[in-house]
Amino acid sequence: MSHVRVRFAPSPTGYLHVGGARTALFNWLFARKHGGTFILRIEDTDLERSSPEMIEGIIEGLRWLGLDWDEGPYLQSERLALYRARAEELVASGWAYYCFCDPEELAAKRQQALAEKRTWKYEGTCRRLSAGEVARRIAAGHPRAIRFKVPEEGVTRFADRVYGEIEVRNESIEDFVLLRSDGYPTYHLSVVVDDADMRISHVIRGADHLSNTPKQILLYRAFGWEPPIFAHAPLILGPDRQRLSKRHGAMSVTAYRDMGFLPEAMRNFLALLGWSPGDPSREILRTSELIELFSLEGISRANAIFNFEKALWMNAEHLRAMSAAELFPFVRAELEREGLWREEYAQDRREWFLWVVDLLKVRARTLRDFVTSGRPYFSDDFPMDPEAVQKNLRTNSAVKELLLELADRFERLEPFDLQTTEWVLRG
Repeated sequence: MSHVRVRFAPSPTGYLHVGGARTALFNWLFARKHGGTFILRIEDTDLERSSPEMIEGIIEGLRWLGLDWDEGPYLQSERLALYRARAEELVASGWAYYCFCDPEELAAKRQQALAEKRTWKYEGTCRRLSAGEVARRIAAGHPRAIRFKVPEEGVTRFADRVYGEIEVRNESIEDFVLLRSDGYPTYHLSVVVDDADMRISHVIRGADHLSNTPKQILLYRAFGWEPPIFAHAPLILGPDRQRLSKRHGAMSVTAYRDMGFLPEAMRNFLALLGWSPGDPSREILRTSELIELFSLEGISRANAIFNFEKALWMNAEHLRAMSAAELFPFVRAELEREGLWREEYAQDRREWFLWVVDLLKVRARTLRDFVTSGRPYFSDDFPMDPEAVQKNLRTNSAVKELLLELADRFERLEPFDLQTTEWVLRG
């Protein structure tokens, strides 16, 4: 295989969510598998919805997941001159034309067709303007966009590594906008120009982009460029087979971090959303195994189902599989966040601390459980139910005497370990 160059190109209109993280992971795994290059490109040309805060959020999410990039981040907003030049190139070569139609009027026509449940596409009004009329309108200062001149006959074909051969009749594709009248490119133009300019070898993205691909193939043909290899990953749905939403657990990646998920467990969970290593019995995979096993052939056409309980189970399995030493920095971070960390846990009492981590990880599902279940080990100040205290400790003498006896036994217990403490509790 020639040198692999892949990219993750999010739009900073929101934080890094499950779908985007899965796409980034697939590209990262493919690059690492083949010794290739993983590029981060920010598609920030939507001025109304993009923000620097969202860019930082995306980068923060990728860093937490451990998806390091080799080039970038490139910002499309810094490459506008290139897109404009390429659009004008297509006008000069006859593959595009200036469009003077009012965008609001076109949007109204589209909405009316939608309300009447009929299909609508741009009629090609400006495609038929004479050269003289075009020159007159430009001289008069009329606002203009640039549209691609889609062939009126024939078909556009491409091979997808997941969905196979795909063919679309050109008559079903409208003359799509390349450059808006404000000088900003549309997705179709910028993605093709950037992928060609950055020598992208494989485009791995969600199946929601499958319908866009014929337009991009036409653009590659018009520019005389060789298109990359396409592989579209299936959509991710909730357990009810509906579009993934917050009620299904479709939160930002950093929300999973804050809930106590391990980065490696999250990588494992995301990788299996639409990809299989070939052996259905293999579900718990370290990242090194994911890199070794990942292939485009393993990506499924069937929609992936997001199951939050499965994610929790997988996180618990990774917690149990890790040694206390491996878990040390993660548990430390949780305790620091709660103000429970003491430096002695890393020095004089390190052995004891690792013993506690080993004890707690058996029942933990998230890193937060090391705080909630482990608080009595790290602090004398832990929450108690006032009603339960009144009922069982203050007024029930039998329970009180039993607890005092238990405390006495623990004081005299030697050695104080899992086996002996369980023996005392059961005795």
